[in-house]
Amino acid sequence: MTDVLELLRKGRMFRAAGDPSGAARYLAEAAEHAPHDRTVLTELALAHFQSASLGKAEGVLKALVDLDPSDGYTRLLLGRTLSRQSRHAEALPQLRLAAALTRDPEVETEVARVRARVADAVTTGPEAPPPSP
Repeated sequence: MTDVLELLRKGRMFRAAGDPSGAARYLAEAAEHAPHDRTVLTELALAHFQSASLGKAEGVLKALVDLDPSDGYTRLLLGRTLSRQSRHAEALPQLRLAAALTRDPEVETEVARVRARVADAVTTGPEAPPPSP
């Protein structure tokens, strides 16, 4: 029998030691055995995010949103994951929800940053020439 708590402990240990890829291996195994455990899935999403496995992080975070749509931290991490992939327009609604759910001023700052990126993309457009010096 697999000990999910031991896999979770090892995953956390690897993340704390600065090895999110190593952590992800243990946490992915834990998630296989406990696919609805929000703690395991959150740790797995963080490990993927920290190791720049953004597509994997996004998938886990979407599963977490399905489990609890009112989790502001999950919404924040999903928004940051999308933003790191330069998908700012998709990130903005997630970040706005995170700001509303958490009422954290730092999340509001993140919303403003991403909102500015979306506005810049609308203003310059994908085909616009770079600004002149």
